[in-house]
Amino acid sequence: METSLCGVDFAVVAAYFAVTLAAGLFMGRYVRCARDFFSGGKKVPWWMGAISSYMAMISSFVFIAHAGVAYQDGLVAILVFWSTAFAMVAGAWIFAWRWQRVQVTTPMEYLEQRYGPSVRQVISWCGIAFRVLDNMVRLYSLGLIASVLLRIPLSAGIWLGVVIVLAYTLTGGLWSVLVTDVIQCTILFTAAVAMLFLSLNAVGGLGALVQALPGHFEAFNGHRGSFMFLFAYYLIVFIKYNGNWAFIQRLESVPDERSAIKMGLLTAVLLGMFPVVALLPAIAARHLLPGVNPEEAYLTLCTRLLPPGALGLMVSAMLAATLSTLASEFNVTSSVFSKDIYQRLLRPAAGAKEMLVVGRFGMVAVAALVAVGAQFVTALGGAFEANKLLMALFGVPIMVPSVFGILWRRPNTAGVYACIAVGVAGGLVFNNLMGLSWERATIAQTAICLAAYWAGGFFPTAVREREGRDALFALLERKNMEVER
Repeated sequence: METSLCGVDFAVVAAYFAVTLAAGLFMGRYVRCARDFFSGGKKVPWWMGAISSYMAMISSFVFIAHAGVAYQDGLVAILVFWSTAFAMVAGAWIFAWRWQRVQVTTPMEYLEQRYGPSVRQVISWCGIAFRVLDNMVRLYSLGLIASVLLRIPLSAGIWLGVVIVLAYTLTGGLWSVLVTDVIQCTILFTAAVAMLFLSLNAVGGLGALVQALPGHFEAFNGHRGSFMFLFAYYLIVFIKYNGNWAFIQRLESVPDERSAIKMGLLTAVLLGMFPVVALLPAIAARHLLPGVNPEEAYLTLCTRLLPPGALGLMVSAMLAATLSTLASEFNVTSSVFSKDIYQRLLRPAAGAKEMLVVGRFGMVAVAALVAVGAQFVTALGGAFEANKLLMALFGVPIMVPSVFGILWRRPNTAGVYACIAVGVAGGLVFNNLMGLSWERATIAQTAICLAAYWAGGFFPTAVREREGRDALFALLERKNMEVER
């Protein structure tokens, strides 16, 4: 059956866009300054922050990359996805209250207090570069959906997605993202649950599917089910997600520490539930549609099972997941650009209105870079392979100083620079020159990152840096003791 959308499907997708854009425009009425635009004025309810964090951490990448893993290897795809839930549980108990106490608009402000202004600038530039690389994969997934279902070129789907994200994010900032996230989460779960029941019914039930594909229901099937692969993947996801600017932004946007912890835990629950619902249909596709491109398996199954209108709802759900993630990423990345680069280097006296304009301009610039880069993801081996490679190669060295700097007192600026330089160089050597498997290369790279970061603490620490670090840890420890009492 040819994959396409009918008029009813297009009407459903159009209705979704109308509701999303209307919500974004409406929330723009409440944005008066850059702090409202980037942090929601510290008034975000914890449950809304959790839904938004959850939506920021998934995208159509799930229906393309993770579904492709499920098609090939089965339940191991759920184990791989659960790395995000594990990272959020750790984030709730270890990091949530710490980030809440930092009381900053962007994570870069914390880096200046912890290490000094030079580290803030280096991580700002490196972080923006990594966010562009990371979001290329998400936008590629969105473009693939458009090319398969709308029968348009990949590049056209990519640019269409960027325009839609910017249309509602530029107006309302974080509040726009939060409100539309709630709408999009409802659409996503409704469509995914419907697809789950239809796919299981098509194969004669879960029992029939297990009998047809017994190997796919072994939890550790395939090379991605090996201990080494899962250990490496869980490790880098732990570092990436707990250093994720969008997640930190949400933790800082809720009113207090208890709300931050509840936000992190609810995010983990949602991330634990979703892969069970979303990936079982991809396993069913292996039985119903043998021989298709794994990255297109979920999409193709949707076109076979969903009636007109329902297919449009499913497409809207996939769009919802990706647009929500990209909106969050563009918002927080532009906040770093405006506050940590523009204001710090070019216009220290910039007023609130000017910063709001610069923030929106930065968002457009970031979106354009992501759109250009997304067109080269195929050359990296597809969505899942590109994501895990870029996440380990560049994400770990850049995020280790943020994640562990709030836990460990000893490391200093020398350790930050050593971590980034040794980490990126080591990753290139391990992956390319030494020819190690991805999991061995990633574990080795992470180990030398942490070693270099810690070893830097044995070099002299500048007086200003030491004073800022000691003040930060004194604040954390004093408040922690007060909570315990």
